[in-house]
Amino acid sequence: LQAKGESLFPAALAPPVAGAIQQEEVGTSSIYSSLLDLPVDFGKVEAHQLIKKEILLWETDFHQDDLVYKRRTQRSAMSCSGNCYWPRSENGLVKIPVNISPEFCVIIKAMEEFVTLTCIRFIKHTAEYDYINIVPGDRCWSYFGKIGGRQQLSLLKHGCIYKGLIQHELNHALGFLHEQTRSDRDNYVKINLEYVAKGRYVRNTTNLGLPYDYDSVMHYGAYDFSNTDGKPTIITIPNGSVPIGQRVGLSNLDVKKINKLYSCNDCSTVLRNPSGHFCSYNYPHSYPRNITCLWLIQTLQGKVFLSFHVLDLQSSPNCSSDYIRIYDGSSRKSRILLDKCCRAGQLPAMVASGNTMLIEFVSDEDETATGTNFNSCLCNSNKYWFH
Repeated sequence: LQAKGESLFPAALAPPVAGAIQQEEVGTSSIYSSLLDLPVDFGKVEAHQLIKKEILLWETDFHQDDLVYKRRTQRSAMSCSGNCYWPRSENGLVKIPVNISPEFCVIIKAMEEFVTLTCIRFIKHTAEYDYINIVPGDRCWSYFGKIGGRQQLSLLKHGCIYKGLIQHELNHALGFLHEQTRSDRDNYVKINLEYVAKGRYVRNTTNLGLPYDYDSVMHYGAYDFSNTDGKPTIITIPNGSVPIGQRVGLSNLDVKKINKLYSCNDCSTVLRNPSGHFCSYNYPHSYPRNITCLWLIQTLQGKVFLSFHVLDLQSSPNCSSDYIRIYDGSSRKSRILLDKCCRAGQLPAMVASGNTMLIEFVSDEDETATGTNFNSCLCNSNKYWFH
């Protein structure tokens, strides 16, 4: 999605502060070698910040591109003590107070996907001690995980206010690193050392037992921070044509990682292929009791078309037990295309007004049935089916 030789988001950080000690200038290739790999123990390294082509020493923070690490004793990127993650409440939700200007509706829209597909809940900051303060800074950057107290997250007003970029920084605040820093990354991407500075490459992330995700909103693009126009810094393997660096929005695996890291019970799936089919959980066998599953269908352009092959749900008065509901958009706040439906039989095809559609499937603790099978597609081009 980016032009060759250009980064999808600016290099991190706030302006230098008083007392910062300026070091020798380094080229962008040296900067990029630092971005790709992280020291094992941040508590033992000199805190530094990368700003344009200067390295500045700070007393308390460790910066890399758009990511800032608060120094903590004996903490590495591989794991952190529990206090760097936001706490779960008794009802299983992770409530994160946020201070944000109401004029930034794009930021609120970016947060909606977290709220819809995970147990993360961004709430308005009132008197809470720990909170995220989103400010219109001169760069895009975020702290890593919860640092305690007022936690700044910077978004360049005329360069970072895009859904995927905002979600990238929010994911850092939740405790996620860049995808290409995974411990197994050499199996999936090749770092083109000819175009980045040589150095030690340590891979220090917890992979959560989930596959490598080329489509992650946390992955850098192939040409990001290249020191030579038209030359890639990251090559996907074995197929070098796999696109990386998208900032459209959270990928399916991004959602699964959030839900796993924070022990969410959410059953959520993101579908971005131009066409395909998908089914309710455990189809064609009976679906489980007491579940809520969501499918978010997104296309880059056009409209989403959805058809049903099978619909077999437990019937109840006013669909008070099991049901399907379909929204014309990406959240439960969107206009409803199909309100609670629990009957067996054929349903008419549906077309969204835009490029997103949300399907909600709910079952209660009583008996269950077979479920449903869907197809969906990009209208006038490709299709999706729900079985």
